[in-house]
Amino acid sequence: MSGLLGKKLGMTNIYDAEGQRIVATAIEVGPCKVTAIKTLEKNGYAALQLGFQEKKEKAFSKPEIGFFKKNNLPCYAVLKEFAFPADDSYKVGDDINVSFFTEGESIKVRGISKGKGFQGVMKRHGFGGVGGTTHGQSDRLRAPGSIGSSSYPSRVFKGLKMAGRMGNDSVTVHNLKVLKVNAEKNVIFVKGCIPGSINSIVELYKK
Repeated sequence: MSGLLGKKLGMTNIYDAEGQRIVATAIEVGPCKVTAIKTLEKNGYAALQLGFQEKKEKAFSKPEIGFFKKNNLPCYAVLKEFAFPADDSYKVGDDINVSFFTEGESIKVRGISKGKGFQGVMKRHGFGGVGGTTHGQSDRLRAPGSIGSSSYPSRVFKGLKMAGRMGNDSVTVHNLKVLKVNAEKNVIFVKGCIPGSINSIVELYKK
């Protein structure tokens, strides 16, 4: 599925022609540089490798720097392959900007959700808590309760909802409507929210 790389700028409000307020997310999309082309003959699939956000050479290894210099390109912090039709006329060094998307179309956005650290079962899974607030039971209010029987099977089943690391997962949101495209600033506004914190990298895909 073809798409581009972008950066989450934050959330805002957009008003439609009837004056209704729409909650939207602003995303800086590209411009993305074509850094490599994958072909059916050579690689077995058709795709474009895109680079986003230039970075200083000292942050890269010598093989990585050599790859960019071989193609006369600056070093990019993020590289990602997107499936493009094999007959596309793109070549290495081309820029693909926000005009790739049009107002009114639906896209999907993938990003890394905010990390919450180690959390208990009430915050992580929405448990209601155990026990009452009297008779010395205050230390069990946020406990998960029983996690298995001691007689059978005498073990804890895999996948049981328990306390643990929360967030920092890859999350994809589908059917986000493009409300507005600002070609001058390479920014689009999509309806609703997307995963990740401000300035985090996101992937935008056409449906």
